[in-house]
Amino acid sequence: MVDTDRITGTAKELGGKVQGTVGDLTGSKRDALEGRAREAQGAAENLYGQAKDGVRDAAEHVADTAREIGGKVRDTVGNLIGSDDVEDRARRAQGAAGDTYDRAERAVRGAGREAYDRAGDAYENGGRSLRQGGREVSHQVAEHPVAALLVAGLLGYGLGLLIHGRD
Repeated sequence: MVDTDRITGTAKELGGKVQGTVGDLTGSKRDALEGRAREAQGAAENLYGQAKDGVRDAAEHVADTAREIGGKVRDTVGNLIGSDDVEDRARRAQGAAGDTYDRAERAVRGAGREAYDRAGDAYENGGRSLRQGGREVSHQVAEHPVAALLVAGLLGYGLGLLIHGRD
């Protein structure tokens, strides 16, 4: 199952690329900056979703492996009942398997927390960049309102052509 952050992040990233490219083509710094910021935010959200997927998959793998080892130890002990030495070794092996599972689970959880923290930092940095880009865009629009209106109109017309075609 794919994490929803991956889906929304990819969508934002793609939308940002399109907006940035349109801004570059039309000469609109606002759209170019806003698009790059949205693209960065989408990439960060996608990475965050990938990290969550990776941690979930690793935790499931470790849990499955530990259950499999525990089952094999239990079966072996059940087959060899009657020999005190074998039973003792089987108990030690089962304890070792449990310890290995605990260590692996702690490692996976630690990796998950680290990935979560890094993705959160990337998301915050993307948000800061987006806000900074928004302020820059607002400043440019305030300085050149007629040019901004013209660019917005051309952009709307161009998107209309893309959506509805040239019938």
